[in-house]
Amino acid sequence: MAQVALETESTLTDRFQTTVPSPVRQALHLGKKDKIKYTIQSDGSVVISRAAVQESDPVLGEFLSFIARDMQAHPERIEPLSTSMRENVDVLIEGVEIDLDAPLLDEDE
Repeated sequence: MAQVALETESTLTDRFQTTVPSPVRQALHLGKKDKIKYTIQSDGSVVISRAAVQESDPVLGEFLSFIARDMQAHPERIEPLSTSMRENVDVLIEGVEIDLDAPLLDEDE
C-alpha cells in the first residue's frame, strides 16, 4: 500500500461544490480554469489528477468562425434543410444508434 505523504480535506457546499486545497493544486500544478479528472477505483477510492489539455484545431476554429461571421452578415442565405438533403442524411446515418436523452459530456456542453 502506498504511503501517504500529505493529507488534506475540504468541505462540500450545499451545491456539492468544494475548493481544491492549496497542496492539491500545487501537487497537480493546477491553475484557474484547469480541469480535474476523477478516476473511481473498484474499491471505491478516487484518484484525482490533472485532466489532459485538449489542443484545439486552429484550422477548424477559423473555419467555424468564418461560418459564424457569414451567417451573421448574410442571414438571407440560410435555408431550411430540403427533403432531398434530409433523405441523404438519413442514408448516411442508417444503422447508427443515437440516444437523444443521453447526457452530454462536459466537453460537449
